[in-house]
Amino acid sequence: MENTQTIFIVEDDAFYGAMLEYHLTLNPDYTVERFETGKSFLDNLYRRPIAITLDYSLPDMDGETVLKRIQKEYADIPVIIISGQEDISTAVQLLKNGAYDYIVKDENTKERLWNAILKVKETQQLREEISQLREEVREKYEFDKAIKGNSPALQRVFNLMEKASKSNINVSIYGETGTGKELVAKAIHHNSVRNKKPFVAVNMAAIPKDLVESELFGHEKGAFTGAMNRRIGKFEEATGGTLFLDEIGEMELTMQAKILRVLQEQEITRIGGNQVVKIDCRIIVATHRNLAEEVQRGNFREDLYYRLLGLNVALPPLRERGNDIILLSKFFIEDYCKKNRLPKLGLTNEASQKLMSYPFPGNVRELKAIIELACVMASDDLIASEDITFNSIKPEGAFLLEEVTLREYTRRIIRHFLNKYDDDVLLVADKLDIGKSTIYNMLKSGEL
Repeated sequence: MENTQTIFIVEDDAFYGAMLEYHLTLNPDYTVERFETGKSFLDNLYRRPIAITLDYSLPDMDGETVLKRIQKEYADIPVIIISGQEDISTAVQLLKNGAYDYIVKDENTKERLWNAILKVKETQQLREEISQLREEVREKYEFDKAIKGNSPALQRVFNLMEKASKSNINVSIYGETGTGKELVAKAIHHNSVRNKKPFVAVNMAAIPKDLVESELFGHEKGAFTGAMNRRIGKFEEATGGTLFLDEIGEMELTMQAKILRVLQEQEITRIGGNQVVKIDCRIIVATHRNLAEEVQRGNFREDLYYRLLGLNVALPPLRERGNDIILLSKFFIEDYCKKNRLPKLGLTNEASQKLMSYPFPGNVRELKAIIELACVMASDDLIASEDITFNSIKPEGAFLLEEVTLREYTRRIIRHFLNKYDDDVLLVADKLDIGKSTIYNMLKSGEL
């Protein structure tokens, strides 16, 4: 039958083998093939059955030898030993060597075998589901799918993310609130060799100061009032995977010293305990603060700064990503309409121009909220300019609220227009009414 799955029975007793075959073929989902010697079975092993029942005593070799051969070539195929031996030590040894189950030949054999096959099928389905989910996660976090956009500024970010995913170097992500720092961290993790292990995210700004140490390092039972049980911390939880410390700039100096020691020694000790626990996790940190300036102000340890710095990924604010604003808007419109079962919507030219002229101090997060409201307000199949409402809490634009030099303001403005117009220096010079040599000199010096 087209959708049947094959089970191999290896049994030298023809009558007993026929009985097992009849019992298993009562389910039309399975086809069964019998072999009476180890050699004839091994010659067909390449056909990869979904399960194997194996008699421990065969005329040409013992079951342990056959099991070792199966484990060597196809360790993922479940092997159910069926034997007349009731010796516990033999069963234990075979199970240690990789047998899926050990069934003694008696009046309950058929029932136990059937239950074992059902468990094999359940395990197979779970593996397929896990494999499918992993593939979906991998596709979801492909760089250009996790973060929408094709502006030159974002392409530079993609290039850095790809380099980060191919190594184990620590990564520090800088960007304004709402630029997608955690998305970048997840994409790096899911495209790295650690992708089958946990991605553990901790927002340092959201944890009460007196609980940070317990949250990161864990604690033993009775370590403090309320510690009713042992709890592992985030460093242990992320073993083999990635620990993402968001808003690392909010961490107090005393905690910074403890984090530094953990990173240097690659070990932690739970609060209230004496046992040293080795850790193995990649560290990715993110902040909206300028950590170099925080070091100069005495708010961040210099030694920890250099320990964490690693590969630095600076996420551009949305206002510096040019036409990505429209690309993201269309993505959010499509996503919102799909989730809410609304007819497809488009953007009028006036609506697009209105979006392009706004500085988005809340970045991508603000754009998403604006677009979702516009989808609700739209009267027909197009979102008009009047459907778009800006409710920013920073009406002057975020850059005007920062105390930086006039030179820095100039640099940001020029950089914004270069990103918007695909690094066309002559066009930007014309738009800003400045000499092209000014821009060329800033590019040559590394300011831009």
